[in-house]
Amino acid sequence: MVAVLEFADVSVRRGGTLLLDAVTWTVEDDERWVVLGPNGAGKTTLLQVAAAQMHPTSGVAGILEEVLGTVDVFELRTRIGLTSAALADRIPRQELVRDVVVSASYGVLGRWREAYEELDHERAAMLLNEVGALHLAERTFGTLSEGERKRVQVARALMTDPELLLFDEPAAGLDLGGREDLVSTLSSLAMDPDSPATVLVSHHVEEIPPGFTHALMLRAGRVVAQGPLDRVVTAEALSETYGMPLVLSEEDGRYAARRRPARRFA
Repeated sequence: MVAVLEFADVSVRRGGTLLLDAVTWTVEDDERWVVLGPNGAGKTTLLQVAAAQMHPTSGVAGILEEVLGTVDVFELRTRIGLTSAALADRIPRQELVRDVVVSASYGVLGRWREAYEELDHERAAMLLNEVGALHLAERTFGTLSEGERKRVQVARALMTDPELLLFDEPAAGLDLGGREDLVSTLSSLAMDPDSPATVLVSHHVEEIPPGFTHALMLRAGRVVAQGPLDRVVTAEALSETYGMPLVLSEEDGRYAARRRPARRFA
């Protein structure tokens, strides 16, 4: 197998705050990872490094067999599919959905004078269809619901046939139905052997799609646990990660966690 991410003692410091603390982590090309942790754990920072959007303060970050600091990040980013709230905020609200997707071919947000071939438009339509959003193609991005926007962003992330997929809290802000639709979409991607290596950042074990293979847990920028999903996602590891006693259940490949009830004494 080929490693698409190889982090060796990666730390990120901003001012006096240590956001990531000596993270060592490897993602291979057939793996689907979920990154879990509370607010401020360093999850988004980790994903920004993986997306070549941020350089580590120390350590070595290898991405797609390149090393940050020695490679043109603008070329490297074209090989990575990314969805995030920050990226969504930059999409022009008047942009047609079909153009939101096809413009990923040039790595731009908002069509201008780029010329696209018919094959580009056909691929954009195919991807919108795969995520259940083809009927939205002629709508403007600003008129979509939050769940619809998430689906369009997934299609955009896939447009360039990326070698690495990164999803930063894709279910944030969704209602129950929207979350379940998105989890189903991500599960289908995860189970497709032709899909690239995938990393999903989330706060909640309920958002782990079936088909994901590995988990990394962070607390205060440090790795609490990492490895195969069935070994790492445990009540003990979650309790340490979130700093409270938790009970974990699993059914049909889906997880649920809640706080352990306090003991009652007669």
